[in-house]
Amino acid sequence: MIVLASNSITRAKILKKFGIDFIQKGCDFDEEALTYTKPEHFVYHAAVGKMKKCVESYGFDTPLLTADTVVVSGEKILRKAKDKDDAREILLSQSGKSVSIITCMNYKSKKLEFLDLSETKYLFYPFNEDDLENYLKGDEWKDKAGACMVEGFCKKYIKEVKGLQSCAMGLTIEKLLPFL
Repeated sequence: MIVLASNSITRAKILKKFGIDFIQKGCDFDEEALTYTKPEHFVYHAAVGKMKKCVESYGFDTPLLTADTVVVSGEKILRKAKDKDDAREILLSQSGKSVSIITCMNYKSKKLEFLDLSETKYLFYPFNEDDLENYLKGDEWKDKAGACMVEGFCKKYIKEVKGLQSCAMGLTIEKLLPFL
């Protein structure tokens, strides 16, 4: 049994898919207070900060798992969209471009601490404008780094991928499994 210290539905689905017994308990960590401009530094400090906050809140009698993910287009970190207009702008900055999705996860038990920083790169075809507007009418873009789901809206626009899809979904499970 582990504690998934995240409110992410996608991360929970990944753990379920791989048969990992867990409970989900979000941790109140303010990612917006982080001022790191390099994506790797941002996700690292977010994942480690979440772990520190969760250990303070819950202890770690049960192993804890935290993670953070950012989407990068050009040199710009694309965080969660604030509203539909922001989501549109974020998605358009990815349309027809090369995008990196970086995830840092931190696992801590009494015997082990594991930290992984992984990157998956996508090259997207240009997004169809009508398709984009239909996507924005729903709620799937909410609470998603870069407002995009590579297993959802963005899937049909993937021209090329280098890396693990699980990293892009927010939890690089293939790297975590050996430690469980």
